[in-house]
Amino acid sequence: MNVSETIIQRHSVRRFLDKNVTSDQVVQLLDIARHAPSGANTQPWQVAVLSGEHKTNLTQQIVTAFEKGETDTPDYEYYPTAWQEPYLSRRRACGLQLYQSLGIERKDRPAQKAQWAANYRAFDAPVMMLFWMEGVMQTGSFMDFGMFLQSLMLAATDAGLATCPQAALAEYPNIIKPALNISDDAILLCGMALGYEDTSAPVNHYRTAREAVDSFTHFYK
Repeated sequence: MNVSETIIQRHSVRRFLDKNVTSDQVVQLLDIARHAPSGANTQPWQVAVLSGEHKTNLTQQIVTAFEKGETDTPDYEYYPTAWQEPYLSRRRACGLQLYQSLGIERKDRPAQKAQWAANYRAFDAPVMMLFWMEGVMQTGSFMDFGMFLQSLMLAATDAGLATCPQAALAEYPNIIKPALNISDDAILLCGMALGYEDTSAPVNHYRTAREAVDSFTHFYK
C-alpha cells in the first residue's frame, strides 16, 4: 500500500474484533510515528497505552462519572463555543450518518447516550491510547501533535490495524491524570482506540464527505 492509498483508506472505526494487539505491535507503530516533524524538534508527544485490566478500570471510572451526569473541565476547547456555517452543517451531517448506521433514531435519547458512553470505553477496542504534552508547551505543539497522530494512524492502517481518534477521551482530565500519574498542569489532548476492524459492523461502513479541493484552495498568481 502506498502513502496515497493509506491516507484515503484510513477511517474512524467504532466496532472492533475481539482480537489482541500486542505491545510489540504498538511499539512498532510508535517507532514509525516518532519520525513526525515538530517545531525545533521539540517532539512534545507523551503517550499512555492501556489494555486489559488497566483499560477496563479507567474506562469504567469515566463511564460511571458520565452516567451520573458528572462533568469535568477539559484542558482546552476543542470545538467553537459558537457554531457557524459551514461547520455546523458538517457536524450535523456527521452525527446523522453515525446514528443512521447504528439504527438510532433522532429522538431516541437513551440510545444516543449509550452510544456516547461507548466513546469512554474506546469503543471496546483492545487498546486505548491517551496523549498529552507538558503544560509549558504552546499552540504550535498542537500542530506538531496532530502530525504525530496522523503518522500513527497511517502506520496502523498500513499494518492492517484500525483506529479512531477521540477528543471525548480528554473530557475527564481529573479522572485520567491521577490514574496515570500525569502532572496536573499537563495538557490532555485526546485518546485513540486501536485494534482490528469488525468489517461486518454497519457503523464502520459509512464515510463522511470531504470538500473538493477548489472549495478550500486559493491560488495567487
